[in-house]
Amino acid sequence: MQMTPDSPTFATGPVRCTWMPHPRGTPATPLATPWLAVQLDAPEATLGIWRDVHGRPHLDGRFAGIDVNWSHSGEQLLVALGKGVRIGADLEFMRPRPRAMVLAERFFTPAEAQALQAMPADRRETAFVRLWCAKEAVLKAHGRGIAFGLERLEFVHEGDTWRLHACDPALGLPPDWTLHTFAPMPGYLATLAWRA
Repeated sequence: MQMTPDSPTFATGPVRCTWMPHPRGTPATPLATPWLAVQLDAPEATLGIWRDVHGRPHLDGRFAGIDVNWSHSGEQLLVALGKGVRIGADLEFMRPRPRAMVLAERFFTPAEAQALQAMPADRRETAFVRLWCAKEAVLKAHGRGIAFGLERLEFVHEGDTWRLHACDPALGLPPDWTLHTFAPMPGYLATLAWRA
């Protein structure tokens, strides 16, 4: 798929992102590269995208101070680019999650699981996805993804959002992080997380 400057783009603070179809089994890098090349005003071949031992994507060293991340879910891909920040992106397809509370009790902090359990049943799954998305975006920005441990950062529920309240020292301090959650298209939820 050839991305152009007219492709859907969302910007907030130092972060820009786009989303596009991602057929199952298709590698993400070739889909992300054309949009990144347009945003960086550089030929695709010069981006030098590589993955570290944890699978996190990086640009060639000549793009110092510029970070990339992406996420796919369902049949969509979210690609994010941050200047002067470390960026994490998570995209979730909003499908039924009948085991949401089982997962919350196993992988989230006890306070988060209790907050979810206290919610009306018709709001619980959406709140679960919003929390999962926020946690994964922060952990992807950190570089280890969920392998680092979903329980090593804790959010508190405020209104319809989750606010980072506490985290492992390896993640820095909660005020260091900015999170933005949005719906890039019907049926999907995305969260971008970044810190300087």
